[in-house]
Amino acid sequence: MAQFSLAVTALEHQSSFAKAYAKGINKKEYWTYYFEDSMDLIAKLPTIAARIYQNVFKGGKVVAVQKDKDYGFNLANMLGYGENKDFVELMRLYLTIHSDHEGGNVSAHTTHLVGSALSSPMLSFAAGLNGLAGPLHGLANQEVLNWLFKMKEKIGNDLSDEAIKKYLWDTLNGGQVVPGYGHAVLRKTDPRYVSQREFALKKLPEDPMFKLVSQVYKIAPGVLTEHGKTKNPYPNVDAHSGVLLQYYGMTESSFYTVLFGVSRALGVLPQLIIDRAVGMPIERPKSFSTEHYAKLVGTTL
Repeated sequence: MAQFSLAVTALEHQSSFAKAYAKGINKKEYWTYYFEDSMDLIAKLPTIAARIYQNVFKGGKVVAVQKDKDYGFNLANMLGYGENKDFVELMRLYLTIHSDHEGGNVSAHTTHLVGSALSSPMLSFAAGLNGLAGPLHGLANQEVLNWLFKMKEKIGNDLSDEAIKKYLWDTLNGGQVVPGYGHAVLRKTDPRYVSQREFALKKLPEDPMFKLVSQVYKIAPGVLTEHGKTKNPYPNVDAHSGVLLQYYGMTESSFYTVLFGVSRALGVLPQLIIDRAVGMPIERPKSFSTEHYAKLVGTTL
């Protein structure tokens, strides 16, 4: 993710908005330059992501973009999976469901916040990527995958309700959360999880890891409800994506957040364009006084 963020930041010298602003433009025209920058950036992201993947994990060669093919195909192809039609279909699904879901998440809000200072889409999105890299945000699907692997190692091929339930309780009683479950807004199964499950049921119904994910989906909501500390005991988008990528051979889980970043651009950059089109002002978050912090911890100054 550090390479991805740096590469996006380095594109600042190509920013149409930055160049136009330096010369002086009417604020009513800001959105047009944000549009041009956003389209340019979205077009470049698959090549940047593929270059990182190929340099770090593969042979370093990135094939050329095929202009007669769609965005999802080109991303899959440059990553080295273009000949696998199912993986291409997965990339199209992945790009769609990870684009954005609301403006309050860290990467979406950070992009909006930095953009409110009239930083270019390149700088604004790079800031959002740094937020996405955090363990509580974009790394969630990696944590889910690691947790599933540990469960598989512990219970082996015993996918009984009792074995799954015991492991879930062991996780909770150990002071840990069940990764991939719960959501700040939703109070039901995440539709993005459902779409991935439907894909798996069609493409890899007998995969052992998918069967494990399915059993957790069956048992976890009941355990979490009984535990009583989770407002939403149902799976979110991160509970499934890592298993799908692993199945098709993309085992380099540290790269998953880069894929997430490519997808997230499709959601947050249009938001930036709208921000400038409607004249949104610079964002100035409210802050607490020292006295208020003292009150929070039950003391006085």
